[in-house]
Amino acid sequence: MKQKHVVWFEDITKRDIPTVGGKGANLGEMLNAKFPVPYGFVVTAQSYFDFIREQKLELPMRQILRNVDHENAKMLEEAGAKMRVLILKAKMPASIDKEIRATYSGLMSRQQKVFKSLGLSTGQAKEKTSAPLVAVRSSATAEDLPDASFAGQQETYLNIQGADALVKAVQACWASLFTDRAIYYRQQKGFDHTRVGLAAVVQLMVQSDSSGVAFSIDPVTNDRDKITIEAIFGLGEYIVQGAVTPDHYEVDKKKLQIEVKQVKRQELALVRQQKGSKVTNVDKKFSIKEGSIQKITDEQIVSVATLVRNIEKHYKVPQDIEWAVEAGQVYIVQSRPITTVDNSLLGKATIDHPALSLVGPESELLLRCDPASPGVAIGTPRVLSSPKENDKVKPGDILVAAYTSPDYVPAMKRAVAIVTEMGGRTSHAAIVSRELGIPAIVGAAGATRLLKGLKTITVNGSRGEVFKGEAYDAKQMKTLQSATLKAAKIKTKTKIYVNLAQPESADRVAKMNVDGIGLLRAEFIVAHIGIHPKLAIHQGKQKHYIRELAKKLIMFVKPFGDRPVVYRATDFRTNEYRHLEGGETYEPHEENPMIGYRGASRYIKDEDVFAMEIEAIKQVRKQYKNLHLMIPFVRIPEEIRQIRQLLRDNSLAQSKEFKLWMMVEVPSSAIMVEEFIKEGIDGISIGTNDLTMLLLGVDRDNQEIAYIYDERRSVVLWALKRVIDAGKKHGITVSICGQAPSDHPELAAKLVKWGITSLSVTPDMLDKTRLMVSEIEKGKK
Repeated sequence: MKQKHVVWFEDITKRDIPTVGGKGANLGEMLNAKFPVPYGFVVTAQSYFDFIREQKLELPMRQILRNVDHENAKMLEEAGAKMRVLILKAKMPASIDKEIRATYSGLMSRQQKVFKSLGLSTGQAKEKTSAPLVAVRSSATAEDLPDASFAGQQETYLNIQGADALVKAVQACWASLFTDRAIYYRQQKGFDHTRVGLAAVVQLMVQSDSSGVAFSIDPVTNDRDKITIEAIFGLGEYIVQGAVTPDHYEVDKKKLQIEVKQVKRQELALVRQQKGSKVTNVDKKFSIKEGSIQKITDEQIVSVATLVRNIEKHYKVPQDIEWAVEAGQVYIVQSRPITTVDNSLLGKATIDHPALSLVGPESELLLRCDPASPGVAIGTPRVLSSPKENDKVKPGDILVAAYTSPDYVPAMKRAVAIVTEMGGRTSHAAIVSRELGIPAIVGAAGATRLLKGLKTITVNGSRGEVFKGEAYDAKQMKTLQSATLKAAKIKTKTKIYVNLAQPESADRVAKMNVDGIGLLRAEFIVAHIGIHPKLAIHQGKQKHYIRELAKKLIMFVKPFGDRPVVYRATDFRTNEYRHLEGGETYEPHEENPMIGYRGASRYIKDEDVFAMEIEAIKQVRKQYKNLHLMIPFVRIPEEIRQIRQLLRDNSLAQSKEFKLWMMVEVPSSAIMVEEFIKEGIDGISIGTNDLTMLLLGVDRDNQEIAYIYDERRSVVLWALKRVIDAGKKHGITVSICGQAPSDHPELAAKLVKWGITSLSVTPDMLDKTRLMVSEIEKGKK
């Protein structure tokens, strides 16, 4: 994408995060994938930087923030106020102002044209106007915020109407980069405030009859077979804030059957009110009867769940999705990866442990409500009526409030647990607690009254319970702690590796009990670079491409120290490569890209492209010797022979310090595994997903035949054992990098008993897998 001030949704894909931020990139990606997204455009992060430069604001910004102590609430508040005034009083550059106005005036007519071309409903376009109501939302760029950011740091502006109001709202959105909470977060992380940019998403307003949040997995237990949906009447801001307690629904992901419905009373909703030409958001109060109605119909629950399942399938990772219903039509307002999935391992160990039910006989149950973040904590409750009382919470205390907002984050970071009277599993309190890895319960009516003044309470975030005093004696807590922390200490003969794709998560994952990276996916890095490698060569940008690839690889290998990092060479299929800049020029159109021009055969044919990957690896290995190479989708033994020669030709030959692995995904590589080993590979990683599909001739994403897909079928087990036996015979390592061993303990038991040398799993499954393998090795399973 060229640097522009304003970009339409249809011109955006998920590769454009540096320009339009995560929210903007996902909205464009989903629209192009034909999901029902309210139409709009993005005022890019470049616009913000141009605004700062043209108005010469960088120097005064640095002066205001130079000596701010982010732990001093008063100093933080004063600096934040000065920064926001500085930005709001500055004049919007004429070129940006003009472009925003011109784009806004054509919003409705453009929607009609774009939605018709995509085959989407234009329900929102019925109102013919050049000044439609829009929402203006902040969209942070991945480069600006490389670590997981806490929910709601910047502002959202709803029901904005007219070009003048829109320009002001965009500027206010930029100013919200300097809320107290955002300044606190960046200073704590050591970010340079002047290098952080913000894009502004402008979307047609959905006047929500109902709205909510959905997770494509259970956010508390990380059950991947379950979709969790929470719903309220009115606009969605109150569900995110936790200002009301939502209905809670659970849906079986495969069958799309509703399994749980918990209808909660809603006392008020945020709705639009129009008086003349003025539009405002007001609270609408409900009677007990009105507020106790199910917020969306069963049919709409299934509609939301279907969209959630399809969006997760599109992104291939669990998603956190905001949705809304207007006049019976379901819209997707936002989707993002679930950042807290790595905490599931602690929750799983805690939830299932019998010690949780063994409360002492003197323990008094004070509250039973919704679990929001797993774990158990004991401490003194501190009841806060507003964020201005944050200083009341000392390290080791339990924060109790009606609900939390981003302004509570400094206190939340000191707390060992969170209890709120309102909100659901998708509220601010729940999300931030899971990011912090501390227990939380929500929807605890009367908590601020019941817990005030108590000396000690016990919060069980796994079960949604609050007890007076210490509910577990020292022995029970020791048992509980050993259950949740056991995996962080135990060792297993079978190595437990991790599959990673996001460079930003490497630091955090490296601190876990993990033996290395068994599968480092290149595709996310290449997508971030954004340009097709052949176009980079054509434009003479090889050095830039290599430098960017090496820079990202270092982010993985550095925190893992001496532990091996196995880099899988780029395995884009042609339809995926085509999304890169220049992809349409260089990629052929294939009927079946899965078994098309990919993997080893591609490196052999495109030697110049593969040479850039090799050069990046060489540059990294000058400093970090723990990086190794794995070749995917190898079809015939001759391909390994040719790959080894290419490595030698580019001065990266195998050695004791540099290993060459191959993936077994194609049936031929399992059947002829010994022939491949004789070509000189050092290790094998079995990709169970592709191998199972190709052995069974089934597309696991095709719901008509997906029931056939199962890694435990006899032909798959035969192939797995054959590869492991060959590895043992020839003395090379054999790993498995699919989800199968984590999903099926009986399969994991077989693999370990057969002698597999390592399992490579997603971060959220590391500790669960380690515990399971430990038990298998002890002969308990």
